[in-house]
Amino acid sequence: MTLLLTAPLLLSVLLAANIGANNSAAAMASSYGAGARTKKQAVWLIAIFAVLGAVIAGAPVIETMGKGIVPSSVFESDVILTVAVLVIALVFVSWANVSRIPVATTHAIVCSIAGIGLFFGTLNESRFYEIIGWWIAAPVLSWAVGFFVGKFLYYKILNYLVENFSEDSVGRVLKWCITVSGTFLAFSAGANNSANAVGPIVGLGIIDSFWGSLLAGVAMAVGALLLGGRVLETVGKQITEICLIRAITVEATAAAIIVAASLSGIPVSITEIVTAGIVGFSCAQHGFGATAKNRHVLKIAFFWIAVPFITVGIGYAASMLLVVK
Repeated sequence: MTLLLTAPLLLSVLLAANIGANNSAAAMASSYGAGARTKKQAVWLIAIFAVLGAVIAGAPVIETMGKGIVPSSVFESDVILTVAVLVIALVFVSWANVSRIPVATTHAIVCSIAGIGLFFGTLNESRFYEIIGWWIAAPVLSWAVGFFVGKFLYYKILNYLVENFSEDSVGRVLKWCITVSGTFLAFSAGANNSANAVGPIVGLGIIDSFWGSLLAGVAMAVGALLLGGRVLETVGKQITEICLIRAITVEATAAAIIVAASLSGIPVSITEIVTAGIVGFSCAQHGFGATAKNRHVLKIAFFWIAVPFITVGIGYAASMLLVVK
């Protein structure tokens, strides 16, 4: 029995490390893209604040992942289901890190759990649809803020700063602001995404929310330090050039959305929200047509849409193969 429980625990650690690289790394992508932080500085800030976010504010989303989408009894009835969920998510996220595509980890694990719930007829549909609603609204809002600021406010703000303050003082203030917004976003990422890795094992009952949060936070930090630079390069450098004012806007907007989601116990994709904000600025700067032709944007959009459907199907199929109903 001990061996059976050790497997999901180890898988959770591996998944959290991959999440730290894929999702939490995106928390610093805008500021890295703006040149305000080096890659090394960015991943260290991610590591520290991911742990703090997970421990201080990770519990509500962990509760949702552990027993809000399907009852915890589903996980408790068969350890192999927990292992299946973690393996599905781990495969997708590991592949995303290798391919440098910022896949929405949250989509993969929530939808694999939903697939299991559909098989057993235990899916909490109202909660699941609420989560889907957030997945649609959050990136749209982030994109809209990025587009609006980029199209109508960016140059007004820039001209005001240039006309009224010295270049050195503006630079110092903006770098301080982006440090605050970036670390707040990394904190939010830890609070929300820690649940992706440990929610199923909390539902299984082998660890409680506090220790699960701590475990996930530390593993996310290690993943960010070891692998986070790869995803930083894609999101921060290859979609659009982004300056300090734009980076602050993206990070502050994303952090506010993620905090609201976390307080509501809703698991959301950090990567999706941040990238949507950057794409919003790209649309404002380069136009919709040029942005839509960007191969990185096209790849990201395709996998954001495809992964939920694929993982629901895999979760359902895994239940059929592994469990006698």
